[in-house]
Amino acid sequence: MAEIDRARIGEWGPEVTMRIELGKIREFVKAVKDPNPIYLDEARCVAPPTFLMTMAHWIGDLGATRAAVKLDYRRLLHGEQEFEYLRPIRPGDVLTFRSRTKDVFEKTGKRGGTMLFVIGETEFRNQRGEVVAYLRNTVIETAGPVTG
Repeated sequence: MAEIDRARIGEWGPEVTMRIELGKIREFVKAVKDPNPIYLDEARCVAPPTFLMTMAHWIGDLGATRAAVKLDYRRLLHGEQEFEYLRPIRPGDVLTFRSRTKDVFEKTGKRGGTMLFVIGETEFRNQRGEVVAYLRNTVIETAGPVTG
């Protein structure tokens, strides 16, 4: 089961910088098969809804971004993911992001024993220091393999 340092819940991890490039947006929308012509229009282009997930390519040590919980990735399930956009993200923007564990709680599962729910949040700021987006997600670590 995960190691939890409850004193560190809510603590922001280190900041990471990512550059938003037009070519990377175009590669992303091609990969997800989004035909919207706005992504080809250099003057109007904005980052597509789930583009911020590419932040994983900018993080060296994923565990360092949320130090409150050390998870066993072999027992991890994706629970939920949500994006909140406050401002458009455009090619040329330089985003700085930081993540934290907002909450940790347990529930008893029907087939896999105790499940640990970890609620995370990532805040993105642009080069002007403006908050442009939040990414919130829930991951679930099961106590054992699911049976039945």
